[in-house]
Amino acid sequence: MIGSSRWVIGLWLTMLLASVLIIGRSTFSTGISAFLPASPHPDQRLLVEQLKNGVVSRLLLLAIKNGQPSELAAASKDLAVRLGANPEFVLVRNGSSVGTARDRALLWKYRYLLSNQVTPDRFISLAIRQSLQKDLQLLVSPGGPLLEPLLSADPTREIIHLTDTIKSGGERGPSHRDGVWFSKDGKRALLIVQTRSPGFDLDAQKRNLASLQSAFDLTRQVVGAQHLQFVETGPAVFAVHIRDQIKANVWRLSFLATFLVGSLLLTVYRSPRLLSLALLPVLSGAVAGIAAVSLGFGKVDGITVGFGTTLLGEGVDYAIYLFSQTRPGQPPGETLPRIWPTLRLGVLTSVCGFSALLFSDFPGLSQLGLFSIVGLFVAVGVTRWVLPLLMPKDFVARQSPRLFSTLQVLISHSSRLRVPVLLSMVLVTIFLSLREGPWWNAHLSSLNPTSFADQQLDRKLRSELSAPSVNDLIAIRANGLEEALVASEQVEEKLVTLRNEAVLAGFESPSQVLPSRATQRARQAALPPPEQLRTNLQNALVELPFRPEFFEPFLIQAERERREALLSRESFAGTTLGLKLDSLLFQSHGHWTALLPLKDVTHPKRLMKAQATWNIPGLVFLNIKNQSNKMYRRYFHTALRLSLIGLLVIVLLLSVVLRSPIRVMRVMAPLIGAVTFTLAILLKTGGPLSIFHLIGLLLVVAVGSNYALFFERKIEDRKDRERTVFSLVLANVCTTIGFGTLSFSSIPVLHDIGTTVAVGAMMSLVLSAIWATPAETCRTVG
Repeated sequence: MIGSSRWVIGLWLTMLLASVLIIGRSTFSTGISAFLPASPHPDQRLLVEQLKNGVVSRLLLLAIKNGQPSELAAASKDLAVRLGANPEFVLVRNGSSVGTARDRALLWKYRYLLSNQVTPDRFISLAIRQSLQKDLQLLVSPGGPLLEPLLSADPTREIIHLTDTIKSGGERGPSHRDGVWFSKDGKRALLIVQTRSPGFDLDAQKRNLASLQSAFDLTRQVVGAQHLQFVETGPAVFAVHIRDQIKANVWRLSFLATFLVGSLLLTVYRSPRLLSLALLPVLSGAVAGIAAVSLGFGKVDGITVGFGTTLLGEGVDYAIYLFSQTRPGQPPGETLPRIWPTLRLGVLTSVCGFSALLFSDFPGLSQLGLFSIVGLFVAVGVTRWVLPLLMPKDFVARQSPRLFSTLQVLISHSSRLRVPVLLSMVLVTIFLSLREGPWWNAHLSSLNPTSFADQQLDRKLRSELSAPSVNDLIAIRANGLEEALVASEQVEEKLVTLRNEAVLAGFESPSQVLPSRATQRARQAALPPPEQLRTNLQNALVELPFRPEFFEPFLIQAERERREALLSRESFAGTTLGLKLDSLLFQSHGHWTALLPLKDVTHPKRLMKAQATWNIPGLVFLNIKNQSNKMYRRYFHTALRLSLIGLLVIVLLLSVVLRSPIRVMRVMAPLIGAVTFTLAILLKTGGPLSIFHLIGLLLVVAVGSNYALFFERKIEDRKDRERTVFSLVLANVCTTIGFGTLSFSSIPVLHDIGTTVAVGAMMSLVLSAIWATPAETCRTVG
């Protein structure tokens, strides 16, 4: 016996050591990639890629406030220099001449290659004369001082047209004051930063935010304005803050729940040793579950660990069943053969519920299923073979005859409530079927824990900075860069027509920044040879108050650009235009994608109808909000469908093991009732439910199946019945405390799971007692 005990302890410790070694070499992901589909629908692939690595997800919007305009401007300039020296920030812009000089120089140098007004007719004598006559009118207008220094080299005003075209969505850019960007009310200096790290590499983004804070602290010292403050927003900022909030909530609420549950168990068992032993199944299951996910998926998602750890709360119940059902004077090892068949079946029903998740095409759900299955098996295995060897030999559970008898009386009379409960279930089912509105929230925004104030700030800064924030866009997938640009130009031409018809207010296109090579060559060819252009200009100047030699810079630069090398993506490196181009044109998985964001689509049906006739390969119209919600609905429906499959497997398992439809009904009825009543309570008090409620209901079935099976198990001995009932009540109180504390969290995932399990666990216990088998006969499961 001693030798076999050593082998058991040795195997357990070896398993723990191996799991710890695997975890030590594991990769942990703190992003959302595990909860995005592994094989998304083609229409959603672009959305998934942009969420993971898109340029928009890398943007940080900054605002410096609480100071005089001169202080804000000085701080903006100093901070931009500091951030620009940090290699983790690939682009820093604040509207200063230092940041925009390269953009202006690029546009000026290549204005004839970039302007869509450059055609052969643009430089005939009549067209040039008409341009010069317009110039004369502008020179005497308030805008004259702006045109005058440009006129000799650009009489056709290509740079002005080009600047207006490239501005975001046709809107004016941020306000300027003291050479930098300001909010319209002049109370905030604005900056925009692009990080090198993907937006949802949360560890890297947290380091970036810390670097921002350090740089700003130094800026305040240099400027001599310690009263200045700065705020930041953007997808990465929200993601980091949400993760920190979840961690803080989990630690605080977990500590409170552990303290309360630990205090309860310590009061009941009066043994710190047993309190420690009660945690061993959970800790062992969690370690083994993480290691299994690492081996099975190559990495472990942090959200999966968070979900899975709550699911393993069932592991504490196993220890309670062992401790409380051990008879006085009986070695703990002799208790398990008596309760093992029931405990084993309870674990199998839980595993069946979670095993369906393994087949999900969402890695997060698959990880959750594997984590829970391995964790529960290990937890019950530790309870079955390890805990009896570590428990005190003379262990006697605390007896409370009055409490035991009171509980037994309540149980013995609970069967009288079966008819009222059945009637209540019928009424609740009618309520659910007649309830107006959906049961489940199909909108991804329902899961957003970001505060309303933060969302308002983000919208405000995006509006003032003209930062990318679109809902409707056209995406073009092509095999090569040139093919993508050509298709973009074709779509751009058609969108101009729709804009003129007021179908939409405006749009952006990568070909506005970088025309295709074919278009650039055509524009070069539209520039006349030097002598022809000089002749055309002289004819145009007849009777106009300009001297021909005044436009010599125009002739020189036109000829130079006629022979200039064509523009490429590399030409825009390090510029604000390059940031815009990267956000609209990018390569992924061997293909190029061009994005054309649409502004204020007022007639989406007309747009869709027109788009269907364009016959441009690889083109798709996307509504970001609809696609996000569609992806979430697919995620949710996958989880719901797999959960129902798991429920059917549980029924089949019970049918095989219990071999009696009546016994199966006695086990399933409390579970179905608990889920039904919990659904009704949640819908009545909180409205449509989220996927976190669904995961909570899975745990209700997992925990409740143990209650139902133990109550279904007929026990002849009165003392054993009392100990069984007490163990179930104690386990239920611990579960309710543990998950009830989570219901006070402001984070949706914690609140929804906590509320669901706390309510459902209590319902499961009460209903299992009501359907309990009469005590006169004896029968065991198995």
